[in-house]
Amino acid sequence: MSSASSRPKPRPEIEVLAVGCDHAGYQLKTEILDVLQEMGIPVQDLGCTGPDESVHYPVYAKKVVDAVLAKPGRRGILICGTGLGMSVVANRFPGIRAALCHDLYTAEMSRRHNDANLLVLGGRVVDPALARQIVRVWLTTPFEGGRHAERLELLERLAARETPSDT
Repeated sequence: MSSASSRPKPRPEIEVLAVGCDHAGYQLKTEILDVLQEMGIPVQDLGCTGPDESVHYPVYAKKVVDAVLAKPGRRGILICGTGLGMSVVANRFPGIRAALCHDLYTAEMSRRHNDANLLVLGGRVVDPALARQIVRVWLTTPFEGGRHAERLELLERLAARETPSDT
């Protein structure tokens, strides 16, 4: 069993968490906003405002990406039908490490090893109770640093089209 599910964790130190969704993610967003309120985490809700009108997910992904990139250390959550579209959009921007998570283990490892700054969920594929757990694990799991920090630095160099040495 993962350590993420075996012990309670303290409230994470998060100034404001940016949250956004499209129409397909709206219902799950309401669940996530509830858990964030329970955890005492301030939220910047960047839309959408309801499930009834079809909206373009890239617009809402970009709003959350901009909010996360506006301040170092900031994090966010994106939700669409499967999570795939939001992941594709978010990961196009340097400095964003969006992780699509469907279980507790990937949520934990996205933080421990990848320092993911955006959690992406699929509103049509993740049960709300599981999504609530995923959010708790993702928000309370620290980045391990060390060799993982070296790999993230390499990722940034590759994104900048630098030729890294093979270390």
